[in-house]
Amino acid sequence: MTEHDRCHAARMARRHYPSSARREIVEVMTNSIDTTPRPAVAPGSAERGDAVISTHGLRCSYGSFTAVDGLDLTVHRGELYALLGTNGAGKTTTLEVLEGHRTADAGRVEVLGGDPTDRGRIRPRIGTMLQDSGLAPELTVRESILLSGAVSGRDDDVDRVLGLVGVDHKARARVAQLSGGERRRVDFAAAVWGTPELVFLDEPTTGLDPAARDALWAVVAELREAGVTFVLTTHYLEEAAENADRIGLMHRGRIRREGTVADLTAGSTTSIRFVAPGPLDGLPLEVARTENDLVVIETDDAQRDLGALLGWAADADRPLARLTVHESGLDDVFRDLSRAS
Repeated sequence: MTEHDRCHAARMARRHYPSSARREIVEVMTNSIDTTPRPAVAPGSAERGDAVISTHGLRCSYGSFTAVDGLDLTVHRGELYALLGTNGAGKTTTLEVLEGHRTADAGRVEVLGGDPTDRGRIRPRIGTMLQDSGLAPELTVRESILLSGAVSGRDDDVDRVLGLVGVDHKARARVAQLSGGERRRVDFAAAVWGTPELVFLDEPTTGLDPAARDALWAVVAELREAGVTFVLTTHYLEEAAENADRIGLMHRGRIRREGTVADLTAGSTTSIRFVAPGPLDGLPLEVARTENDLVVIETDDAQRDLGALLGWAADADRPLARLTVHESGLDDVFRDLSRAS
């Protein structure tokens, strides 16, 4: 950030932030006048695999309601960890604690080796992409990134960051003129400004078209190569399955399942569905149930049982309309968790 950009950010801070926040921003900006970008991730500062987030017995309550009930969680450096949960699982409260916005009622929590409520220590080292960042609509895209960069305590080049996320052509446009997807890219730019050590991504691809989604995940992959750690929350289960190293599934205040997609889906069955071609006399497979007029067969050996089904249909000259084979995935594991007591 150049000295001109620092002065411009300070002017915007006076206009858009209360006096207490202005003092904090000015303090951050006057710590150094060196204009060389200083990423939060220092090369060789820590080995990949070190714990960046660690909680044990984390508990948070709202009155008599326990939102987080003894949560144990470890996220390693350089990892992309997806924290998914059913409605009311306690995911949002957990993130508020990890981001330093809320104090836990009980248990131990460490983020980057210390207390996440120590904002002076934590703020320059983490980036956060919220569902709704509250960007000031009257500011331009460039001004928004300069201001959020000043608040972060990290340094970077605004043109580099805007180009990284593909909104450099909108630098002079006001936030109010942006589409929903463009706003999300500005949110992402603010979160990754200065290459923080840890980034929280809350529904990062909402409103993005497929090409923009691919571009965002490409930037995430590039930052992970630099050692950045990501914690993802999303309702797009396929994105979690494709991009996360590990996934934690929360339900009723605890992580009930955790691991890779292969771990979570291990032992799951494959279902074969088709319209019954009349009586199923002589069918060599057991019918599990019927759904929407479809016969459902569950199997742990799809190739064997599909072959048997097709052989039976050919011998009996019976067509198998709407025949499908569905291998259980993360969505099925999630549904099972939602149905659990």
